[in-house]
Amino acid sequence: MRQTELHLSDEDRIAIDEIRAKGVHHSREVNRAHTLSCLDRGIPESQIMNVLGIGRTAVWRTRAAYLQGGIELAVFDVARSGRPEQYDTDAQARVTALACSTPPEGLQRWTIVALERAARKEPGLNGVSRETVRRMLKKRPEPLAPVDVVHRGTQ
Repeated sequence: MRQTELHLSDEDRIAIDEIRAKGVHHSREVNRAHTLSCLDRGIPESQIMNVLGIGRTAVWRTRAAYLQGGIELAVFDVARSGRPEQYDTDAQARVTALACSTPPEGLQRWTIVALERAARKEPGLNGVSRETVRRMLKKRPEPLAPVDVVHRGTQ
């Protein structure tokens, strides 16, 4: 197996040693720091893979990321965009306001299903699901009045 060469600068070597030695880091970040340190010291890839329990591509990707963007890109995860939120804070506020309002006739308090039905009548919320309503209410920092969770088919 060929050996991947890498030479760290003195500042990078110090930063890598700090990541390896102290602080709160994810295990994959510490593994990447160990990988860079081992490559810098000329330890064979096969030994790095065996000791750290990582694959050959992890070694190569860590090295390539370091060469491309330094320690930040090689060790730490890059923020991912993810899926954008479907409902903005105004829509979430309307669902919360519904939950704080008087429940419909025939109910003593709101149920998730009743909130879902009421929220679907609001503009821009016609496709909101029961689970989305539940998650919107769960995000709130202070508790609301109790909401009964009634699953479909149990009414």
